[in-house]
Amino acid sequence: MTLYHKPVLAEASIEGLNINPDGTYVDATFGGGGYARMILRKLSSGTLAAFDRDSDAAGNVPQDDRLVFFHHNYRFLKNFLDYKNLLPVDGIVADLGVSSHQFDKAERGFSFRFDGPLDLRMDFSKGITAAEVVNTYDEKALTHIFSFYGEIKNSRTLARCIINKRKEKKIESTFDFVEAVDEVVSKKSRNKYLAQVFQALRIEVNEELDSLKDFLQQTPEVLKKGGRLVVISYHSLEDRLVKNFMKTGNIEGKQIKDFYGNSQSPFKIITRKPVTASEEEISVNGRARSAKLRIAEKI
Repeated sequence: MTLYHKPVLAEASIEGLNINPDGTYVDATFGGGGYARMILRKLSSGTLAAFDRDSDAAGNVPQDDRLVFFHHNYRFLKNFLDYKNLLPVDGIVADLGVSSHQFDKAERGFSFRFDGPLDLRMDFSKGITAAEVVNTYDEKALTHIFSFYGEIKNSRTLARCIINKRKEKKIESTFDFVEAVDEVVSKKSRNKYLAQVFQALRIEVNEELDSLKDFLQQTPEVLKKGGRLVVISYHSLEDRLVKNFMKTGNIEGKQIKDFYGNSQSPFKIITRKPVTASEEEISVNGRARSAKLRIAEKI
């Protein structure tokens, strides 16, 4: 088994699913299988469907007849569940974070701490790499990525710096990139700045926000009445999408009302405020610090 991270807010997430031992559940982001194993322990004749586009995750799948694993992006949730006659389901959990395993493998390129190919793809078999992004995108596109996905204040300056540096030498590795942008990185908050930059590149390469939107929009059709949607997010862009969708049933967060002025949403909010990790959990699992858990129930 590949070493992955300890699941964040695990007890609260599983409790939020309100598991029926004979029900059908989905772990939309399998990873190391932490949530999946907890769900399986609560199932008797029930079924668990798990999704992950990272091929490394397949090595963590336990031998269990109750588990159906899909090596695919969760944005194709409905199609694959339908294909296996698993619709509708009683609950869905999704942990939107990047695993410690992905950060710690230099060849994945997720971290500026290690030298390796500037890749950042969740699935090595699909899409463009981060190196292709930084070497081919124009100034406007790079500025947008760093400003919107990374919330970088000097995003235009950063984009211009990258374009100037790539004229001198192609940017191919994580250390190439860090060296190329060094002159515009804040020395006081270097690690935070670079983390935001790498986050922006990762979101672009993996189409993370588009995938999340596609996933969320399918959940009302996939869930049974009374089924639970449990989502753990790690940055404001994700959390805003999740919050808006649970509240209104649409990505934009636009309140839709019926003829009588009643708000129309497919969900009842279970968590009025997001659940966050305790100091105790944060002390043993640092990635829990930024986690926000939201739970909604299909009406």
